[in-house]
Amino acid sequence: MKINTSPKTVKANAETIYNFLFDINNFQELFPAEKIENWNSTEETCTFRIKGMTDIGLKRVASTPHSLIYLDSYGKVPFKFTLNIFLNEKNENETDAHLEFDGEVNPFLKMMVESPLTNFFNMLADKLVEKFN
Repeated sequence: MKINTSPKTVKANAETIYNFLFDINNFQELFPAEKIENWNSTEETCTFRIKGMTDIGLKRVASTPHSLIYLDSYGKVPFKFTLNIFLNEKNENETDAHLEFDGEVNPFLKMMVESPLTNFFNMLADKLVEKFN
């Protein structure tokens, strides 16, 4: 199952956004406090529970400075997945950002999680825009 958010324009240069996202501790600022519980993070990993759903873990496994952060599922997760954050600097004060999720989800689970996950990732992209605007 693949989910791609549409590109969002963030009012900051790619280096600033990349440096913020490189430290996974900062992800807590992007997640809606009312939908997340049991948040735990380091510079490279985070674990949390989406209320009413399941525990999720993310680990930064690779990156390309100022353009890509590659995250992988981490810990006890209901299915394996990757989450890539792409940054494309338009000029020194604007960068397009989008998220790409790829999960190994069976057809039954896909029916249950595709819509909530799509909404969740779009919300993360919107929160990134808010953070820098």
